[in-house]
Amino acid sequence: MNLFKNLTKWGWLVGFVAGLVLVIPLSQVIYSEQKNSYAVIENKFKVMNQILYYINQLYYEEVEMEALMDGAFKGIMDELDPHSIFISAKDQKNIDEMFRGKFQGIGIEFDILNNYITVIAPVMGGPSEKAGIQAGDWVLEINGESARGIQREDVYKKLRGKKGTRVDLKIGRIDAEPLDVTIIRDDIPLYSVRASVMLDNSTGYVWLTRFSSQSGAEVRKAINTLLGLGMNRMILDLRNNSGGILEQAAEVANLFIAKKDTLVYTKGKTKQAEQTFIASPKKGNEDFSVIILINRGSASASEIVAGAVQDLDRGLVVGETSFGKGLVQSQRGLSDGSAVRVTIAQYYTPSGRQIQRPFNNGDYENYYRDLYEKDRETKMDSLKSLRPLYSTRSGRAVYGGGGITPDVYIPWELEITEGTRKIMTNPNRLLFNWSTAFVKNKLEILNNYREFQDHWTLPINTLDEFLDSVADADNSININEAKKDSSYLKIMLKSEIAGAKWGRNELWGIRVAVDSQLIGALKHFDEAERFIAENR
Repeated sequence: MNLFKNLTKWGWLVGFVAGLVLVIPLSQVIYSEQKNSYAVIENKFKVMNQILYYINQLYYEEVEMEALMDGAFKGIMDELDPHSIFISAKDQKNIDEMFRGKFQGIGIEFDILNNYITVIAPVMGGPSEKAGIQAGDWVLEINGESARGIQREDVYKKLRGKKGTRVDLKIGRIDAEPLDVTIIRDDIPLYSVRASVMLDNSTGYVWLTRFSSQSGAEVRKAINTLLGLGMNRMILDLRNNSGGILEQAAEVANLFIAKKDTLVYTKGKTKQAEQTFIASPKKGNEDFSVIILINRGSASASEIVAGAVQDLDRGLVVGETSFGKGLVQSQRGLSDGSAVRVTIAQYYTPSGRQIQRPFNNGDYENYYRDLYEKDRETKMDSLKSLRPLYSTRSGRAVYGGGGITPDVYIPWELEITEGTRKIMTNPNRLLFNWSTAFVKNKLEILNNYREFQDHWTLPINTLDEFLDSVADADNSININEAKKDSSYLKIMLKSEIAGAKWGRNELWGIRVAVDSQLIGALKHFDEAERFIAENR
């Protein structure tokens, strides 16, 4: 976005602002319901011209007008609801990629470790995976130039690029000579399903991190794969999923609903903002029991899915009360590549619930701060009597006006020492580096994932070897303190070993052993299964 960059002459600035004023009459129809709106806008533009003039003429140093105006636009949107926002051109480019579900490049998940680009994982089906790039590899050279000390933003510049273009890499690998690898850039999918794995012989687990353009298809594929592996009960993990595309929320909800039911509907000022999404029985599946796992970070589209499953008595909602975002935004692009996201409607679950949390316009600090209060669940429970009461299909009580209240409350519980916390958050990814090397040197013990999952335990002397490597890497970490969490660390190392050998799905299949909410959810499938019997 370069609208104001290098525009040092006041005449240019006036021309731009005046241009906006001249365009306004063409859009007066927008304000037909508020006859004075145009007059207010016209007067305020005059004031804005004056403000900009005085800043340009009098301010004691040069002002980055682009940033200044972006701040003004953000201020305008702040006077609306918490979810109507201005998005700069730079940020919009990244958002477009995220929700489009793909970009073009070589396809690696990476971090900068020991001054080199280190491959955390090649993207499944991407050009790097096809070229033989492995987790733990590091990039020594890019097109003949050393990559030592490269900055993160330069990684994107050098490795992303148009489909069909070539990039030559020199790759370092544990216990191997450097490799010369040529990769042809291609479309790189951005998956919203982070993990899909069988937790045991009957329980499938799908972790959905956002709702982008392909989320429905991704979840459908994951379900079909897990059914083929014997799944007869499933956990859909929507924790910390902040939402995304409304239509995709309806698509995902429909995967569990095999009757012609309302999944979600919206109401707004205009007819165009009103939509009703009806389940297609052909797309739905009611052959397995379902638990939806949510927390306070589950918002918007996540709440639509959880609300539909709960209201229609299709499954059990477990975890913490969700975020409470019941507003629908429409995004409109602006002439400079930026955009505004404007709330145009409210959405309602099948029972008629509107789940938006209360807010005060402009006071968004408290709106988000409330989300992180330690006693949030207790407060929400005490306010039930003040919230609108609704009924599910079977007559169970559910509440509006404050997120989706789970059928079963299970808090997140993880108590680890400071030493262990430092290991887990170390920027040099101590667990990943050690586990990658371990896999390359101990291949003989890693034959079958299911056998590994059920029976293999990290030997205590091997844990000691890991902790010795931690002490060598960072002498600020209290190793004796970390040893108190040996059971936890052994599971985390086991999960990283599984990830290095088989992939991300298998990593999370092991890591759930220390997930208190997921373990708690597994104890409530009897309740979830009753819904299937009642619906038949």
